[in-house]
Amino acid sequence: MYTQALDTHGQEPAPAARDLSAQEQRFQARVDAEEKIEPKDWMPDAYRQTLIRQISQHAHSEIVGMLPEGNWITRAPSLRRKAVLMAKVQDEGGHGMYLYSAAETLGVSRAQMMQQLLSGAAKYSSIFNYPTLTWADIGAIGWLVDGAAIMNQIPICRCSYGPYARAMVRICKEESFHQRQGFEIMLTLAHGSADQHTMAQDALNRWWWPSIMMFGPSDADSKHSAQSMRWKIKRFSNDELRQKFIDVTVPQAQYLRLTIPDPRLRWNEATQHYDIGPIDWEEFANVLRGNGPCNRERLAARRAADEAGAWVREAAAAHAARQIGRSPHMAVNPQARFA
Repeated sequence: MYTQALDTHGQEPAPAARDLSAQEQRFQARVDAEEKIEPKDWMPDAYRQTLIRQISQHAHSEIVGMLPEGNWITRAPSLRRKAVLMAKVQDEGGHGMYLYSAAETLGVSRAQMMQQLLSGAAKYSSIFNYPTLTWADIGAIGWLVDGAAIMNQIPICRCSYGPYARAMVRICKEESFHQRQGFEIMLTLAHGSADQHTMAQDALNRWWWPSIMMFGPSDADSKHSAQSMRWKIKRFSNDELRQKFIDVTVPQAQYLRLTIPDPRLRWNEATQHYDIGPIDWEEFANVLRGNGPCNRERLAARRAADEAGAWVREAAAAHAARQIGRSPHMAVNPQARFA
């Protein structure tokens, strides 16, 4: 899951900047009391739109995220690696379907969401606009990208919106396997031959900073963060999650005998956290604007898949319409379906 990276730069007014209506106050009281909001419950339109934006873009990220890894299924170094990678890519497709279904409970259709993705109106995680150049990149994605996703996903299991929270429970369980698969690939390479170790280090060098950027802009520049936390859509700020990820991942890199590509990385005894060097937010913004290494390639692949699958959707819709047309007659005479 990759929604942190979907925050855009810019501040929005603090929640206290305007008075809440009585209905909004009752809604906020339910959220504060840790009650789950369900699809038929009243909710502020801004809450609904925030969820649609976040859940749909999360779903888009899962679907687009299949592309850089699917690219390596036929080139995986063993039958076991192929089988595991195929299972992982299939999981990602399933995650997208869960999330599209959760978003549909808010009144937006899957066709609308897909059109927003294909037109470029909706964003997906910036991380998937980077190429997978070697087999080690598949390990780095599992270890770093899925590791960052898990750090972000687990709190969303307690999201205030019920369908989103429930969808995340299964997704988190599956993502934990993805992270372990990636770490195991990196462990094998890092403790293999000199060339394999070099390959693993190169992958870490290229994926470290984009993974750090996945958590989105710093809290001071995060447009949606404060309100999302007030509504308990988010539970932690971007910077808090980023710091937790760094603190967990640096010791893992040390165990792998790999070097984090940050000369300013230091353990801070006073804060009991790792300090890192400056993040290149211009690169992050540039990728979100559509100028990353693989932005055009990713959208072209999704558009081609959408066009190729049009006949399947049309046939399924026609079959469903036909079944609906038959249903009254079938209710009177169940044997009619055999006629």
